[in-house]
Amino acid sequence: MEELSKAERIARRRKAKEDQMKATTGYKVWSVAFTLMYPFIAVFTALFSVVVSVFSAISQGFVWVLSGGKVK
Repeated sequence: MEELSKAERIARRRKAKEDQMKATTGYKVWSVAFTLMYPFIAVFTALFSVVVSVFSAISQGFVWVLSGGKVK
């Protein structure tokens, strides 16, 4: 019988716990929901970034106008 190192025992324990977790209904539901929602999250993030960029440009424009065109 071979003796396992501490790292191997920890890895096996972690793998067993992970397999046990993946068998739960909640994990499966979350996995499917995340897979379906990911494209919407990605598109929302991209659109939100564009909106923030536009408002930033507007703000910089106001500062430029209020400073008399002196701000770089």
